Amino acid sequence: MKTFTSALVVGLFAFGIVAPRAFAGLTTDMKEGKPELKAMSQLAFGPEGILFVADTKSAAIFAIATGDTTPATGSATIKALAINETIAALIGTKSDQIIIEDLAVNPISRQAYIAVSRGKGPDAVPVLVRVKPNGQPERVALEKVRFSRAQLPDAPADAAVGQGNRQRNPRMEAITDIAYVDGRVLVAGLSNEEFSSSLRAIPFPFKSVDRGALVENYHGAHGQFETRAPVRTFVPYKVGKEQHLLAAYTCTPLVQFALNDLKPGAKITGKTIAEFGNRNRPLDIIVYQKDGKDYLLLANSARGVIKVAAEQISGAASITAKVSDTKGLAFEKIDWAGINQLDLFDARHALVMRTGTGSALNLETLALP
Repeated sequence: MKTFTSALVVGLFAFGIVAPRAFAGLTTDMKEGKPELKAMSQLAFGPEGILFVADTKSAAIFAIATGDTTPATGSATIKALAINETIAALIGTKSDQIIIEDLAVNPISRQAYIAVSRGKGPDAVPVLVRVKPNGQPERVALEKVRFSRAQLPDAPADAAVGQGNRQRNPRMEAITDIAYVDGRVLVAGLSNEEFSSSLRAIPFPFKSVDRGALVENYHGAHGQFETRAPVRTFVPYKVGKEQHLLAAYTCTPLVQFALNDLKPGAKITGKTIAEFGNRNRPLDIIVYQKDGKDYLLLANSARGVIKVAAEQISGAASITAKVSDTKGLAFEKIDWAGINQLDLFDARHALVMRTGTGSALNLETLALP
């Protein structure tokens, strides 16, 4: 659910200072037709209104030209109460029969795109929904669009492993998050290697896809190095002049990787710069600017939303010993309850999906803290 730019450039798009056609030509080699999506999980925007869609079941990334390239005007925000119920009615079912998989904001138009599963289990049907600034959703027709596809060559087999309550299908974690930066689609997930946690940078437009880099991190809460836990969410961020990924794992280490280290088949160790608390799953992370400073905003399943001043990162010490609770980067807890989806909306707002009354999910913009 990452847009392709920094918070600053997103803001420039929003106010018409940067022209979206500066990236023209990226759709030239796409073919026209219907992308055969078996699933739709993670979403991320690139230039020219191109939406990157992760299909975990196929272990593939689709690039779809949405044609949504008219810059937003004014300062409109979004508020759509019980959006899950509205979407369910739109696609002809009930709200308990859909799953909201991901949310991404087009930084050009500021329209929200939502990946939805209609039904549950192996027969679920992926549906793409767009929400206009007035809060009204519409189904995005994918029968005749320009698209391209990148197949991951080293994804885990699509089969259950383990026994009883520990049984799982590792293919469902072949892709756990995606983002676009500097002409590359970044992909986190699991590979079929023994050293299975992977990060890869796929050049775009798609030509070929190499094996991912195999990554490990020191997990302070567990007191050990780990190679099989996938990155749950990440954000590209420049530290000095070098592009890095800030990657959050379950329970909740924040790990720094240099983008230039993500070579095919390389084995790399990230720098653990924070532990935000165990028994927790990170959900989404964004970067934004306020009063001339950069901040990270991280939504979590059990630890709520936390804010981190990014200026701490360049001098952060590496965590290499067991941690009882939290350590490393200082953070502030933000009073945003029930957040389960988060993306940058514009230079002043985040767009969130949060729990409302009963089983309702509300889509709304919130002022960045």
